[in-house]
Amino acid sequence: MSLTQQQITLIQTSFSKVEPISLKAAEIFYDTLFSYDPTLKPLFKSDMKLQGRKLMAMLSAAVNGLNDLDSLVPVLHQLAERHEGYGVKKSHFTPVGNALLHTLKVGLGDEYTPEVRAAWVALLHIVADTMKSKMAA
Repeated sequence: MSLTQQQITLIQTSFSKVEPISLKAAEIFYDTLFSYDPTLKPLFKSDMKLQGRKLMAMLSAAVNGLNDLDSLVPVLHQLAERHEGYGVKKSHFTPVGNALLHTLKVGLGDEYTPEVRAAWVALLHIVADTMKSKMAA
């Protein structure tokens, strides 16, 4: 489980450009997610603006912690257990990851380069693999 320093820099730099539009980014993310997989919408029972703030806060914490990935493991395990309690399944990680990549593409515009995308894909695989290791289905 590792990212190169270049990937970490690309992720942190690109996220810092999306963070100022975090509420809009969260809206794009959830609209995209539900268009990719409408069956996920019932899993979200709270106010979507609040959910969007939680999403962006979680992403910010993860992005800021990339220099110490090992410390993220217990956090991701706890997140997996909570999400499993909400009804999240391992199969949901693909549409979530794709929705996040689409959100970054929209938010970054021309700055969403193949290198930036590859760095985020690497991170998403680490997060998904770590979380799925604690989930039953």
